[in-house]
Amino acid sequence: MSYRVAVRSLCEFTAKEGDLDLRFTPAPTAQEGMAGHRTVASRRGENYLCEVVLSGTYENLHVAGRADGYDPDLNLLEEVKTHRGDVSRIPHNHRLLHWAQVKIYGWLLCAELDLEEVDLAVVYFNVISQKETVLRERFGAQALREFFELQCSRFLAWAEQESAHRVERDQSLRQLSFPHPSYRRGQRQLAEAVYRAARDGKTLMAQATTGIGKTLATLFPQLKAFPDQQLDRLFFLTAKTPGRRLGLDALATLRSQEADMPLRVLEHVARDKACEYPDRACHGESCPLAQGFYDRLPAARKAALALRWLDQQAVRKVALEHQVCPYYLSQELCRWSDVVVCDYNYYFDMTALLYGLTVINDWRVTLLVDESHNLIERGRSMYTAELDQNRFNDLRKVAPSGLKSALDRVGRHWNQLHRDQEAPYQVYPAIADLFIISLQKAVGAITDHLTDQPNGNDSALLRFYLDAMLFCRLAEAYGPHSLFDISRLPSSGTRTLSTLCLRNVVPAPFLAPRFAAAHSSTLFSATLSPAGYYADLLGLSEDYQWLDVESPFEAAQLDVRITGNLSTRYQHRATSLQPITQIMAEQYERQPGNYLAFFSSYAYLQQVFETFSSAHPEVPVWVQSRSMSETEREDFLKRFTPHSRGIGFAVLGGAFGEGIDLPGDRLIGAFIATLGLPQVNPVNEEIKSRMQSMFGAGTGYDYTYLFPGVQKVVQAAGRVIRTPQDSGVIFLLDDRFGQRAVRSLLPQWWAPVGHRLTSNDSQSRTVPELK
Repeated sequence: MSYRVAVRSLCEFTAKEGDLDLRFTPAPTAQEGMAGHRTVASRRGENYLCEVVLSGTYENLHVAGRADGYDPDLNLLEEVKTHRGDVSRIPHNHRLLHWAQVKIYGWLLCAELDLEEVDLAVVYFNVISQKETVLRERFGAQALREFFELQCSRFLAWAEQESAHRVERDQSLRQLSFPHPSYRRGQRQLAEAVYRAARDGKTLMAQATTGIGKTLATLFPQLKAFPDQQLDRLFFLTAKTPGRRLGLDALATLRSQEADMPLRVLEHVARDKACEYPDRACHGESCPLAQGFYDRLPAARKAALALRWLDQQAVRKVALEHQVCPYYLSQELCRWSDVVVCDYNYYFDMTALLYGLTVINDWRVTLLVDESHNLIERGRSMYTAELDQNRFNDLRKVAPSGLKSALDRVGRHWNQLHRDQEAPYQVYPAIADLFIISLQKAVGAITDHLTDQPNGNDSALLRFYLDAMLFCRLAEAYGPHSLFDISRLPSSGTRTLSTLCLRNVVPAPFLAPRFAAAHSSTLFSATLSPAGYYADLLGLSEDYQWLDVESPFEAAQLDVRITGNLSTRYQHRATSLQPITQIMAEQYERQPGNYLAFFSSYAYLQQVFETFSSAHPEVPVWVQSRSMSETEREDFLKRFTPHSRGIGFAVLGGAFGEGIDLPGDRLIGAFIATLGLPQVNPVNEEIKSRMQSMFGAGTGYDYTYLFPGVQKVVQAAGRVIRTPQDSGVIFLLDDRFGQRAVRSLLPQWWAPVGHRLTSNDSQSRTVPELK
C-alpha cells in the first residue's frame, strides 16, 4: 500500500519537540502572510523562483509540497515565515520545525537537480517593520537525504500501523451485530433509516420518542456503514454532559461484543474540565505538564491509542503517567480516534477543532447530532458577539498609554451610535462603518502592543481584544441572518452607555458549510417537529430526509389532561394560583407519588410554590433555584426515589426539563403550567419580524414563539414515560393547549386522547405549510 503526505504535515508529526506554549502572541493574518511572501520575493533577483513544487519518495511513501523560493544563481532555497514583534521571541521548537521543513525541501531539490549541496535559509519577515532576519546554512545532499529518510521512516511506521488498524477496525465492524436479542418498537425503523442516510451520503432528521433507545439505534448503523462507505471518523455531538454519557454507554455496549474491539473511542471534554493546574498558564515555564510536552507526546499518544477506549478518566491516566497535559493530549487524539464524543462546539463553532481537521485532512466523516433541537440556540450563541461599554470604559482607565488614542476613537464613535436613541432597545438596519473601522484600528493597535509586550497585560485588555476581534469578524459576515442592536444601560450620571450586539437569529448560513463538509449527518431528538422549522434555521440541504419514528409507547400509558378554562398568561397569573394548586393537590391525593411541576419563570414558580405550601403543608415539596450548582442539581434529583413522594417545582426549559431520566415510580406525573412561549420583548419581536421576512407569511410567530415553546413542553412531558413499562399522567395547564395549532405539535402517540379535550378551534392559529 502506498501513502502520501505533505511536507508540512510530515514535519509537524515527526519534528515537533519541546514545550507546549500557548502564551498569547498575535500572529499575522492570512492576508498579511501572503503579502509578506510577495514582498520577500520582490526583493530577490530576476531568476528567483517562487512556489517551487517538489516531491519525492521513500519506500512506499510519497512526499510533496511547495518550497517558498529558490535562487538558482545562489543555489539558495528559502522557507519564509512571517511574524510580528521581536524575532528572538519565536520559540526554539518553532524554529526547529521551520528548519525541518526547509531541510526536507532541500533534499527534494537536491534529488531533482542532482545537487551535491545546497544553501538553505529560514527567512523571518516582520510584517510591521518589513525587516527580514535570515538564518542561512549550507548542507550536503547526503546529510539532507539521511534527515529526510529518518523523518519518513518515523511517519511511515505510524502510517502502516494506522493502515493496519483501519483494516482491523473495518473487519470488526463488519461482524458487529445489534447487542440485544430484538429491537424495541420503532428502533429498527430508526436504525435502517440511519444506515441508508450513511450509505447514500444524506442528511436525516429523526424524531424519536425518549425511551426508544435512539442513541444505540443511531450509533450501531453508523458504525456498520464504515467499511463499505470508507468512512474515516464518526463525531457524536451533544449539547450537554448527560448526552455524552449516553453516547459512551451505548458505545461501551457495542464494544462489549468483542474482547478488545479495535474501535478507538475518545471522549473529548472542555479544557476547564480537563485541566490539572487551572491556576497555571499553558507554557513550560508555568505548568509542568506543558514543559517538554512534545518530547513526551509520541509515547503518550502510542500508549493512549493502545487502550482504544479513551474516556476522560483513561485520557487523564495516560497523560499523568507520561506527564503531559490531558486536554492537549486529547486534542492530539482527535486526529487518530475513530469515534469522538464531544460537545457541539467542537464541530460547529467558528474555530471548531473537528471541522478544521475534517477540511484539512479531507476526511469522510459522519455526524450524529444528539438532542439536536438544542442546536438552534447553541448555534445562535456561537455566532453572536457583544460589547459592553461599562467594561470598555473600565479598560480605558487601565489601558497602556500607547493605546489611548485608538480606544478614545472607538469611544467617540460608540457614543455617536446611541446619541439619538431614546428607546432602551433598538435594532439598526446596518452597522455604522465608522465604528467598525475604529474598532478594527483598535484591534490592530492592541495587536501591535501585545506583539511588543506579550507579558504583564491586564486580563481586561485581552478580554476586550478577543471580543472586539469576534465582533469585527462577524461584522464582515453580517446579513439578514443577524441583528445589530443597541441596548441602553442604566444611566451613570449624565452619561449614556450601551451594549452593542451582533445577534445571530438564523445560524443556517454558518452551520450549512459544516453539514456540507460531512459525508452524512443524522440529527435526532424527541422534538424535531415541524421539520421545516429546523431545516430552515439549521441550514440543512434541500434533500434532507425526515422520519417520525414509531413510538414504543401506547396512548394508554400516558393520561394527558388539558384544562380548557385556565389561563397562565402573564396578566392572568394571579388568578391562576389557586386553580393550579387545587389541581395539583387533588391529583396528589388521588395518586400519591413523585411529580414535577413546571412553570415559565422563577417568579411564577415561587408564587405557586408559596400558595401550594401554605394550603398543603403535608405534601413534601422541593424547589429549583437560580444558578444551582451541579451538586445541588444532583440533590434535587435524588429526592425522586422509587419509594419517595412529593412534588419538585422546576422551570420549563431549565436543567430538569430535559436530559434527566426518572423511570418507573421515580416520576409518575408532571404538571406543566405554561405553554412555554418565549417572553414577548423587543428582541423576540425583532426576531419574529426577521423570520417573517426570511421564511414567508405565517412563520414569524410560529418560528419565534409557538414552535420553541411547545418543544419545551414536549421535552418536559417526556420525563414521565421513560420505558415501555412506565405509566403516568400529564396535566397541561393552559387553555391554549386545546387549540388545533398547538395540539398538532404534540406527539402523535398522544393523539387518541385529543378528542376528549375541550378547545375553541375557531380562535386557533393554523400551522402553515412548511417547506
